[in-house]
Amino acid sequence: MNTDPRVEKISAAAEYVARKSSGRKPQVGIVLGSGLGKLADRITDPVTIPYKEIPGFPVSTAVGHKGNFIIGNLGGKTVVAMQGRFHYYEGYPMDLVTLPIRVMKVLGIEYLFVSNAAGGVNFDFRVGDLMIIRDHINLLPNPLVGKNMDEFGPRFPDMTRPYDPQLIKKAEIIGAGNGIELKSGVYLAGTGPSYETPSEYKYFRMIGADAVGMSTIPEVIVARHMSVPVFGMSVITNEAHDDYADDYKNDGDDVLAAADAAADRMTVLFTKLIESL
Repeated sequence: MNTDPRVEKISAAAEYVARKSSGRKPQVGIVLGSGLGKLADRITDPVTIPYKEIPGFPVSTAVGHKGNFIIGNLGGKTVVAMQGRFHYYEGYPMDLVTLPIRVMKVLGIEYLFVSNAAGGVNFDFRVGDLMIIRDHINLLPNPLVGKNMDEFGPRFPDMTRPYDPQLIKKAEIIGAGNGIELKSGVYLAGTGPSYETPSEYKYFRMIGADAVGMSTIPEVIVARHMSVPVFGMSVITNEAHDDYADDYKNDGDDVLAAADAAADRMTVLFTKLIESL
C-alpha cells in the first residue's frame, strides 16, 4: 500500500469533492486568476465548495481570489473551476500550490485551462489585451522537486510543448470568428509578491518573455507531469516596461480593474473552446 502522505492528501481531498458534487466527473479543469473569477458566474447547475472545507487545502489569501472549487456545466461539458488559486508568495510550499491540479486529475479532468493577470513586457502589448500562452520561462521553484509521485507521471516529464498546439489553433480560429483579438507569447513567472523593477522587466524582455506574472507555471508543470493537455491565457493588466514616467507606479487595484474588463472576452473564448472539445 502506498503511504506517501502527499498521495493520501490528494486522495482525501478528491474523495471529499466527489462526495459533495454527487460524483460528477469533470472533463475540464479551469484555473481563474486575479480578477477573472466572473467566468465562474457562467457555470450552470453549480456546486460551490469553499477551499476551507476541503481536507488538506490551503486558503487563498490573494486579492481578487474568492477561494472556491465550482463544479458545474460550461460549454456543454462538466467542468471544475478554481475560483482563485494558491501562490508560492503566500508562503505555501509547491505541493500545496499545485494540490488542486492533482485533485482535478483524480476527479477525471482530460484538459486544463489556466488564466492569469500579467504585466506586458512586450512593447506591443496594451492593457486589456488577451495573450495566448505558447511557452513559458520558469523562475519559480519547480513543483516536481522531491520524490517523484510515480502514480501520476514520470521522473523527467517532457516540456517541449507545455501548451497544447491543437488547443492554441482552435482558440485562434474561435477568436477570429468572434472578433476577439488575440496576442500570443511567452509567459514568465517569478516569485513575487513585489512587482518587478524596470531593470528586471528589461531583462525579462531580453531573454524572450512577452508577459510576466507570479503564478500558473507550477500548475502547468504538474498538469504536464500527468499528461493533461493545457491551454493558457494571460490578461495583460499593466504595461511592464522600463521607460516609465517619473510618477508611474504599479497598483494592484488597477490590475484587478483591467482583468475585470477583459474577463468577458476571455469567458466567451473559454466557453467556445470547451464546446469544441
